[in-house]
Amino acid sequence: MSNVILSLTGLTHAYALGDGRQLQVLKGVDLELRAGEVVGLIGPSGSGKSSLLHCVGLLEASEEARLIIDDEDFTRASDAARTRARLHKIGFVYQFHHLLPEFTALGNVALPQRVLGRSQKEAEARAQALLEQMGLGARLEHQPNQMSGGEQQRVAIARALANQPKLLLADEPTGNLDPETSQNVFDALRNIVHEQKVAALIATHNLGLARHMDRVVSLQDGKLVEMMPEEF
Repeated sequence: MSNVILSLTGLTHAYALGDGRQLQVLKGVDLELRAGEVVGLIGPSGSGKSSLLHCVGLLEASEEARLIIDDEDFTRASDAARTRARLHKIGFVYQFHHLLPEFTALGNVALPQRVLGRSQKEAEARAQALLEQMGLGARLEHQPNQMSGGEQQRVAIARALANQPKLLLADEPTGNLDPETSQNVFDALRNIVHEQKVAALIATHNLGLARHMDRVVSLQDGKLVEMMPEEF
């Protein structure tokens, strides 16, 4: 088994317009991610960053693309296979945390593990370990409305990693935070991704954060272009 977690070749994606035409946003995207690698995804609004994340995350399909995640081919996978992969292989972090308000931080991170059949004890033990890694050891029993925005987003990251995914996809995970909090949350995310050998693709408009990632790719006219730090 190689350390290549994601291999994507020839991804195209279009949206139907009201007049019967199609808007082509992805025009043959190729991408490879390796274990423990944090890759930034930049590009102007409307360039297709979210569409790319949705396709890689098996939320949208593209029959023209070849998509392999953790040595498993999802090119023409069934809906059931896609659902299983989202539970076992892929973690998602969004701009808004989407935590369940009635659950504590510990409960929010334990819940996806319970869905997979782990015991309450096992789920809470891993949840506690992840939250402590994210610097939230003193917030285990706090509900979302008792935490700051940065703390809430750290819980969301821990939840995304709860089922030990191979691939982490994040769409503007610090977009709602102030610059200092954004940096702190990103540092925590990057450290845990490196430590747990997850492959991470992070869409962001924050070029300052992008410069701290292992690699940066830019969506330009529907294709990915590898960027050097001095180019953005």
